[in-house]
Amino acid sequence: MAQVDGRITGGDGTSSAGAAALEVVGVTAGYGAHTVLRDVSLAVGDGEVVTLLGHNGAGKSTLLRAIAGALDVERGDIRFAGVSQLGRGAARIAQDGIALVPQGRGIFPTLSIGENLRLGAGVARNVTDRTRVTLDFVLELFPALADRLHEDAGTLSGGQQQMVAIGTALMASPKFLLLDEPSTGLAPVLVQTMLAQIRSVHRELGIGVLIVEQNIHEALRISDRAYVLRLGEIVREGPASTLLDAPDIWGLF
Repeated sequence: MAQVDGRITGGDGTSSAGAAALEVVGVTAGYGAHTVLRDVSLAVGDGEVVTLLGHNGAGKSTLLRAIAGALDVERGDIRFAGVSQLGRGAARIAQDGIALVPQGRGIFPTLSIGENLRLGAGVARNVTDRTRVTLDFVLELFPALADRLHEDAGTLSGGQQQMVAIGTALMASPKFLLLDEPSTGLAPVLVQTMLAQIRSVHRELGIGVLIVEQNIHEALRISDRAYVLRLGEIVREGPASTLLDAPDIWGLF
Protein backbone atom coordinates (compact mmCIF):
# COMPACT_ATOMS: atom_id res chain seq x y z
CA MET A 1 0.00 0.00 0.00
CA ALA A 2 1.05 3.57 -0.63
CA GLN A 3 -0.42 7.03 -0.53
CA VAL A 4 -0.44 8.88 -3.85
CA ASP A 5 -1.98 12.34 -4.39
CA GLY A 6 -4.25 11.94 -1.39
CA ARG A 7 -5.45 8.45 -2.39
CA ILE A 8 -4.80 5.14 -0.69
CA THR A 9 -3.41 2.81 -3.33
CA GLY A 10 -2.46 -0.81 -3.73
CA GLY A 11 0.88 -2.03 -4.96
CA ASP A 12 -0.23 -1.61 -8.57
CA GLY A 13 -1.17 2.03 -7.97
CA THR A 14 -4.92 1.47 -8.16
CA SER A 15 -7.12 3.24 -5.62
CA SER A 16 -8.37 1.01 -2.79
CA ALA A 17 -10.04 3.39 -0.34
CA GLY A 18 -10.79 6.67 -2.07
CA ALA A 19 -9.57 10.01 -0.77
CA ALA A 20 -7.45 9.99 2.35
CA ALA A 21 -9.27 11.58 5.29
CA LEU A 22 -6.07 11.63 7.34
CA GLU A 23 -2.53 11.89 5.99
CA VAL A 24 0.63 11.76 8.10
CA VAL A 25 3.55 12.72 5.89
CA GLY A 26 7.16 12.26 6.99
CA VAL A 27 6.48 13.19 10.62
CA THR A 28 9.32 13.42 13.11
CA ALA A 29 8.32 14.27 16.68
CA GLY A 30 9.22 13.63 20.30
CA TYR A 31 9.69 15.16 23.71
CA GLY A 32 12.45 17.73 24.05
CA ALA A 33 15.72 16.22 22.89
CA HIS A 34 14.17 12.73 22.77
CA THR A 35 12.99 11.89 19.25
CA VAL A 36 10.25 9.24 19.26
CA LEU A 37 8.88 9.28 15.70
CA ARG A 38 11.18 9.26 12.70
CA ASP A 39 9.84 10.15 9.25
CA VAL A 40 6.50 8.41 9.83
CA SER A 41 3.97 8.37 7.00
CA LEU A 42 0.55 6.77 6.94
CA ALA A 43 -2.90 7.46 5.58
CA VAL A 44 -6.45 6.50 6.52
CA GLY A 45 -9.00 6.55 3.75
CA ASP A 46 -12.38 8.18 4.13
CA GLY A 47 -14.48 5.67 6.08
CA GLU A 48 -11.66 3.21 6.80
CA VAL A 49 -10.76 1.47 10.05
CA VAL A 50 -6.98 1.27 10.36
CA THR A 51 -4.99 -0.24 13.22
CA LEU A 52 -1.55 0.93 14.33
CA LEU A 53 0.39 -1.91 15.94
CA GLY A 54 3.69 -1.99 17.78
CA HIS A 55 5.43 -2.89 21.02
CA ASN A 56 5.35 -0.67 24.10
CA GLY A 57 7.45 2.42 23.50
CA ALA A 58 7.25 2.18 19.70
CA GLY A 59 5.67 5.64 19.49
CA LYS A 60 2.03 4.76 18.87
CA SER A 61 0.54 7.05 21.52
CA THR A 62 2.99 9.78 20.54
CA LEU A 63 1.68 9.66 16.98
CA LEU A 64 -1.93 9.93 18.12
CA ARG A 65 -1.06 12.90 20.33
CA ALA A 66 0.65 14.60 17.39
CA ILE A 67 -2.39 14.04 15.17
CA ALA A 68 -4.70 15.45 17.86
CA GLY A 69 -2.56 18.56 18.26
CA ALA A 70 -1.36 17.72 21.77
CA LEU A 71 2.27 17.40 20.63
CA ASP A 72 4.26 19.60 18.27
CA VAL A 73 5.70 18.12 15.08
CA GLU A 74 9.38 18.78 14.41
CA ARG A 75 9.25 17.90 10.71
CA GLY A 76 6.65 16.70 8.25
CA ASP A 77 2.94 17.41 7.98
CA ILE A 78 -0.40 16.10 9.21
CA ARG A 79 -3.36 16.78 6.91
CA PHE A 80 -7.03 16.22 7.57
CA ALA A 81 -9.39 16.51 4.61
CA GLY A 82 -6.47 17.98 2.71
CA VAL A 83 -5.80 20.76 5.23
CA SER A 84 -2.59 20.92 7.29
CA GLN A 85 -3.27 20.65 11.02
CA LEU A 86 0.11 21.94 12.16
CA GLY A 87 -0.12 24.83 14.58
CA ARG A 88 -3.91 24.71 14.85
CA GLY A 89 -3.94 23.51 18.46
CA ALA A 90 -5.80 20.63 20.10
CA ALA A 91 -9.03 22.56 20.74
CA ARG A 92 -9.37 23.71 17.13
CA ILE A 93 -8.54 20.25 15.79
CA ALA A 94 -11.23 18.74 18.05
CA GLN A 95 -13.77 21.29 16.85
CA ASP A 96 -12.85 20.49 13.27
CA GLY A 97 -13.82 16.88 13.85
CA ILE A 98 -10.88 14.80 15.12
CA ALA A 99 -11.75 13.16 18.45
CA LEU A 100 -9.14 11.41 20.60
CA VAL A 101 -9.92 8.82 23.26
CA PRO A 102 -6.59 8.71 25.13
CA GLN A 103 -5.02 5.75 26.85
CA GLY A 104 -6.31 5.63 30.41
CA ARG A 105 -9.74 6.76 29.20
CA GLY A 106 -9.47 10.44 30.19
CA ILE A 107 -12.89 10.71 31.85
CA PHE A 108 -13.79 13.01 34.75
CA PRO A 109 -14.38 10.53 37.60
CA THR A 110 -16.16 12.95 39.94
CA LEU A 111 -18.64 14.03 37.28
CA SER A 112 -21.66 11.93 36.46
CA ILE A 113 -21.85 9.83 33.33
CA GLY A 114 -24.35 12.27 31.88
CA GLU A 115 -22.11 15.24 32.67
CA ASN A 116 -19.15 13.57 30.97
CA LEU A 117 -21.22 12.93 27.86
CA ARG A 118 -22.52 16.51 27.80
CA LEU A 119 -18.93 17.77 27.84
CA GLY A 120 -18.43 15.97 24.56
CA ALA A 121 -21.60 17.47 23.13
CA GLY A 122 -20.27 20.92 24.01
CA VAL A 123 -17.40 20.50 21.54
CA ALA A 124 -19.94 20.13 18.73
CA ARG A 125 -22.28 22.90 19.90
CA ASN A 126 -21.75 25.07 16.81
CA VAL A 127 -21.15 22.26 14.33
CA THR A 128 -23.21 22.47 11.14
CA ASP A 129 -21.14 20.48 8.64
CA ARG A 130 -21.71 16.96 9.93
CA THR A 131 -24.33 14.67 11.41
CA ARG A 132 -24.99 15.22 15.10
CA VAL A 133 -24.49 12.22 17.36
CA THR A 134 -27.31 12.04 19.88
CA LEU A 135 -27.39 10.75 23.44
CA ASP A 136 -29.86 8.10 22.30
CA PHE A 137 -27.30 6.80 19.79
CA VAL A 138 -24.62 6.51 22.48
CA LEU A 139 -26.96 4.77 24.92
CA GLU A 140 -28.12 2.36 22.23
CA LEU A 141 -24.47 1.55 21.54
CA PHE A 142 -23.68 1.23 25.27
CA PRO A 143 -26.95 0.19 26.98
CA ALA A 144 -25.13 -0.52 30.27
CA LEU A 145 -24.91 3.25 30.78
CA ALA A 146 -28.58 4.02 30.19
CA ASP A 147 -29.81 3.60 33.76
CA ARG A 148 -26.71 5.10 35.40
CA LEU A 149 -26.45 8.58 33.90
CA HIS A 150 -26.60 10.23 37.34
CA GLU A 151 -23.83 8.08 38.85
CA ASP A 152 -20.27 9.33 39.16
CA ALA A 153 -18.17 7.99 36.29
CA GLY A 154 -15.41 7.01 38.73
CA THR A 155 -17.65 4.36 40.32
CA LEU A 156 -17.87 2.36 37.10
CA SER A 157 -15.89 -0.70 36.08
CA GLY A 158 -12.99 -0.30 33.69
CA GLY A 159 -15.06 -1.46 30.74
CA GLN A 160 -17.90 0.91 31.57
CA GLN A 161 -15.46 3.81 31.97
CA GLN A 162 -14.17 3.02 28.49
CA MET A 163 -17.74 3.20 27.24
CA VAL A 164 -18.07 6.66 28.79
CA ALA A 165 -14.79 7.79 27.23
CA ILE A 166 -15.80 6.63 23.75
CA GLY A 167 -19.34 7.94 24.22
CA THR A 168 -18.00 11.36 25.21
CA ALA A 169 -15.83 11.45 22.07
CA LEU A 170 -18.82 10.43 19.94
CA MET A 171 -20.99 13.17 21.45
CA ALA A 172 -18.59 15.63 19.82
CA SER A 173 -19.98 14.36 16.49
CA PRO A 174 -16.51 13.60 15.10
CA LYS A 175 -15.52 13.14 11.50
CA PHE A 176 -12.56 11.03 12.59
CA LEU A 177 -11.90 8.96 15.72
CA LEU A 178 -8.52 8.24 17.32
CA LEU A 179 -8.55 5.41 19.88
CA ASP A 180 -5.53 4.72 22.08
CA GLU A 181 -5.60 1.18 23.54
CA PRO A 182 -9.41 0.94 23.94
CA SER A 183 -9.20 -2.61 25.33
CA THR A 184 -6.63 -1.85 28.06
CA GLY A 185 -7.70 -3.25 31.42
CA LEU A 186 -10.68 -5.11 30.01
CA ALA A 187 -11.38 -8.75 30.74
CA PRO A 188 -10.71 -10.92 27.65
CA VAL A 189 -14.41 -11.65 27.27
CA LEU A 190 -15.09 -7.90 26.91
CA VAL A 191 -12.35 -7.13 24.39
CA GLN A 192 -14.23 -8.61 21.43
CA THR A 193 -17.37 -6.76 22.49
CA MET A 194 -15.60 -3.41 22.78
CA LEU A 195 -13.86 -3.72 19.42
CA ALA A 196 -17.10 -4.89 17.77
CA GLN A 197 -18.80 -1.77 19.14
CA ILE A 198 -16.05 0.35 17.59
CA ARG A 199 -16.67 -1.30 14.23
CA SER A 200 -20.39 -0.62 14.73
CA VAL A 201 -19.63 3.07 15.31
CA HIS A 202 -17.67 3.16 12.07
CA ARG A 203 -20.45 1.41 10.18
CA GLU A 204 -23.26 3.58 11.57
CA LEU A 205 -21.50 6.95 11.27
CA GLY A 206 -19.25 6.31 8.28
CA ILE A 207 -16.27 7.97 9.96
CA GLY A 208 -12.58 7.12 9.71
CA VAL A 209 -11.01 5.36 12.68
CA LEU A 210 -7.36 4.95 13.65
CA ILE A 211 -6.84 2.49 16.52
CA VAL A 212 -3.75 1.86 18.59
CA GLU A 213 -4.22 -1.58 20.08
CA GLN A 214 -2.15 -4.29 21.80
CA ASN A 215 -4.68 -7.03 21.11
CA ILE A 216 -3.28 -7.73 17.66
CA HIS A 217 -5.58 -10.52 16.54
CA GLU A 218 -8.85 -8.84 17.51
CA ALA A 219 -7.76 -5.42 16.20
CA LEU A 220 -6.85 -6.83 12.81
CA ARG A 221 -10.18 -8.66 12.62
CA ILE A 222 -12.15 -5.39 12.71
CA SER A 223 -9.74 -3.35 10.57
CA ASP A 224 -9.42 -2.72 6.85
CA ARG A 225 -5.68 -2.07 6.94
CA ALA A 226 -2.86 -1.86 9.45
CA TYR A 227 0.57 -0.36 10.01
CA VAL A 228 3.31 -1.71 12.26
CA LEU A 229 5.42 0.86 14.12
CA ARG A 230 8.78 -0.23 15.50
CA LEU A 231 11.23 2.08 17.28
CA GLY A 232 9.47 5.11 15.86
CA GLU A 233 9.41 3.94 12.24
CA ILE A 234 6.80 2.23 10.06
CA VAL A 235 8.17 -1.22 9.23
CA ARG A 236 5.13 -2.93 7.70
CA GLU A 237 1.76 -1.98 6.22
CA GLY A 238 -0.97 -3.73 4.30
CA PRO A 239 -4.50 -5.15 4.37
CA ALA A 240 -5.43 -6.36 7.83
CA SER A 241 -6.33 -9.82 6.54
CA THR A 242 -2.90 -10.18 4.94
CA LEU A 243 -1.05 -9.14 8.08
CA LEU A 244 -3.22 -11.40 10.21
CA ASP A 245 -2.04 -14.39 8.18
CA ALA A 246 1.58 -13.28 7.77
CA PRO A 247 3.84 -15.90 9.43
CA ASP A 248 6.45 -13.31 10.47
CA ILE A 249 4.10 -10.66 11.86
CA TRP A 250 4.68 -11.68 15.50
CA GLY A 251 8.41 -11.24 15.10
CA LEU A 252 7.93 -7.51 14.60
CA PHE A 253 6.89 -6.97 18.22
